[in-house]
Amino acid sequence: MITPSARLLHLVALLAARPSWTCGELAERLSVTDRTVRRDIARLRELGYGVESDPGPWGGYRLGVGRRMPPLVLDEEEALAVAVALREAAVSGVLGGDQAALSALLKLRQVLPGVVAERLAAMDAALVHLPGPAEPQIAPGTLLDLAAACRRGERARLSYRDRAGRATVREVDPYRVVRAGRRWYLVARDVARGEWRTFRGDRVQGLEPSGRPVEAAGAPDPAALVARARAAATYPVYAVARLSVPMERAVRLVPPSVGTHRADGPGATVVEVGGPDADGLACFLLRLGTPVRVLSPDSVREALLRRLRELYAHNAGTAGGTHGADDAHTAGGTGPEGGAHGREGAGPGPG
Repeated sequence: MITPSARLLHLVALLAARPSWTCGELAERLSVTDRTVRRDIARLRELGYGVESDPGPWGGYRLGVGRRMPPLVLDEEEALAVAVALREAAVSGVLGGDQAALSALLKLRQVLPGVVAERLAAMDAALVHLPGPAEPQIAPGTLLDLAAACRRGERARLSYRDRAGRATVREVDPYRVVRAGRRWYLVARDVARGEWRTFRGDRVQGLEPSGRPVEAAGAPDPAALVARARAAATYPVYAVARLSVPMERAVRLVPPSVGTHRADGPGATVVEVGGPDADGLACFLLRLGTPVRVLSPDSVREALLRRLRELYAHNAGTAGGTHGADDAHTAGGTGPEGGAHGREGAGPGPG
């Protein structure tokens, strides 16, 4: 039989796991009587937990939200999950900086059970983080402001800096916040233009709610809108290529956020992708690791052929040593993460 203290912790965990429990359900889960459940609920209230209840035989108990809530109680698996998430946030910089995540992680580690702390330490010792490219990131406070604006459902004044660095102020109806890769996007209706737009979170300078509620009539699929906007970004060079794979696999190789797709029969797909230059697009197409034919423009086709000739020249006459493999990576210009068999979903640089 578990102790009363352990039973109270289990009761708190149950109340936090779903919106409402009947007394009988709690009694069954805790293997006690209904009377014991009512006594334990009273004890939790004495300790400051805001447990609310509905009268009657079908009434239930629920954990209320209030300022008097005591510290959050986590079991071992939950504590480890929170610690791993904080570590990822600190390492990736997805919240614009690692200070808040690091501070929270350090505080959590001070109160972790010994077993969980050891598991987390073992993971830290085994993992190696490879930094990605430096990108502007959203500030945590701005992310919270955007999410709150979407939740309130009211018109707001958005101070924004566009791609060219021009500062603008727009009236928008915030709808959703979307994470794509390491970036955050606000999906909102631009009131002046009367259309749904995407705004990069790291370019948001400020958001002032107006207090005027609005309806999100005709709201689009926010994830699909962001994917289309990322794929339609303006680049100096675009390539149209035919991949000898069905549409389903082509979408895995070239995500919708990177390029557009058009089926070309049951076993082929035509994709269009943008990039900084012809050589960069040629390298991207080589990394797909699938038969590809460049339909346009000639500059990308010539860059692809030049890369292939360089690869052939570096490997001609090589009798299976490691030297040729190293040269192949160098000729591809991609480093160890993307030679001729690059990973699925890699992009030429959109976003």
